[in-house]
Amino acid sequence: MARKPAKKAEQLFNITLVGQSGRLEYEALLFVASLRAKSPNFKGRVLIAEPQPGPLWPKDPRIGNGDVRAALADLGAEIVPFESKHFGHTYPPGNKIEMLQALPKGEPFVFFDSDTLITGELNDVPFDFDYPSASMRRTDTWPQLELYGPGYTDIWKSLYDAFDLDFESSLDLNEPDEYWKRYLYFSAGYFFGSCPHVFGEKFLSYALHIRDTPPPELVCQSLDPWLDQVALPLVIHALGGGRDSAVHAHLDGPVSCHYRLLPMLYARENQAVIDTLHAVCSPNKIKKVLKGYDPIKRMVFQGRGEKVRALFDQNDLPRKEQAIRNRIKSNGFWMR
Repeated sequence: MARKPAKKAEQLFNITLVGQSGRLEYEALLFVASLRAKSPNFKGRVLIAEPQPGPLWPKDPRIGNGDVRAALADLGAEIVPFESKHFGHTYPPGNKIEMLQALPKGEPFVFFDSDTLITGELNDVPFDFDYPSASMRRTDTWPQLELYGPGYTDIWKSLYDAFDLDFESSLDLNEPDEYWKRYLYFSAGYFFGSCPHVFGEKFLSYALHIRDTPPPELVCQSLDPWLDQVALPLVIHALGGGRDSAVHAHLDGPVSCHYRLLPMLYARENQAVIDTLHAVCSPNKIKKVLKGYDPIKRMVFQGRGEKVRALFDQNDLPRKEQAIRNRIKSNGFWMR
């Protein structure tokens, strides 16, 4: 049963996402436009974390389109620069780890991946920032077990032991032994906590330790692109959080949608998400800027997205995501 937060007066919190040159800057604009349209009562700050040029980026990673920057500012979003010291272009998901300590210290935060739409009122989400959690819209992406190799228990326990964390209390005992859902695992599509500096310090420390000195049980496991999702449950567990959050009934549900790629949005999300996308893209000031990104121009404004949707029965989608992707690609509609 989901943990219910204590009744509190309306609390302010910050929303943060990563924005940088290319796809993410346009996704960030879509996100903020959807937030303003669907969550008019949100009073917190919207912080766009922007990696700065440096040795870990062969090209300037900053938001390069001046019209995007202006549109974000018009919508009340603030650009927060941060330095990439450990990941950069070799592991872009590391941005969400490194940017946390550039955020306001001691202020509750919710991180969203930029490829997310807000579809409802965020003030209605019962956040308990003293019980951090993350997205449960995940599949069994990691670890991938090898024949004669260590199982789920051995792999996950080795990580908890590496950081002196109690492994047994992280388990969902309603799930059978050696079934992936028994073990604490999240998508990093969103996560939240009471202080980005406290959260970020552990996230960075754990991620670097796992990357640089992994336990022997991980010898057969790939950490790219899964490193953030391997470290994230350990961070949440260490900070007293877990899977039993009332937030999960709202985010990745009626209040937000982590669509990940526009072709996948049209293929599998409900009509309310598509209606939100079209509504937030329609104002001329926003439309003019978004047309600068080819996938949005073709999918949203030129009707390619509706052609993708017509390929599928949304009540009977292929069970495997790869099958959805393959059908879109074989019909020539894949874009990212």
